Amino acid sequence: MLREAEERRHDSAAAPTAAGRIARLQERVVAWMAERIAEQRLLWNLRSEAMAVAVHPADMSSEQAVSLVQHMLRSDYERHRRWVVIDGILFVLTFVLLGPLFLLIPGIANLPALYFGFRTVGHWFSMRGAAHGLHGVRWTARSCPPLTELRELAVLDPEVREQRINDISTRLRLQHLPTFYERVAV
Repeated sequence: MLREAEERRHDSAAAPTAAGRIARLQERVVAWMAERIAEQRLLWNLRSEAMAVAVHPADMSSEQAVSLVQHMLRSDYERHRRWVVIDGILFVLTFVLLGPLFLLIPGIANLPALYFGFRTVGHWFSMRGAAHGLHGVRWTARSCPPLTELRELAVLDPEVREQRINDISTRLRLQHLPTFYERVAV
């Protein structure tokens, strides 16, 4: 279900396929989960890496790129650590306080506890990935001239920008770069 939701997220032409209120709600929940997982997947995967390469624009030095990566990892670690504590407390509270109420209604899950449990685990994996990226990964850097071109594109006309981003996407073999760029940079 998550894989299908991710594919629909990348395919802007895909229309919702679910019929009925419950099915649409389930589709939205799964799409939301896929979005959260996609945001944190890099940090989750970093937990098992020993070496990584930071690819950076050509107008940035390798030292600047590695320093920027480490700064971002420290920031991610602190943010996810804060959310592990907050969501962990909320998970315990909703499980303990609301749990007995959900026992009275057969067949209904304790959705608040499930939600906060999901968030706690996701932030825990992200926090551990950021910590490992800071202390357990040997970083190297490599410049990539096409990334330098991306800086100039935000001010261009949307049609011209789309064509140039598609060209860069093809050269870098990054299928979802246009979607990412529009969401993050523009």
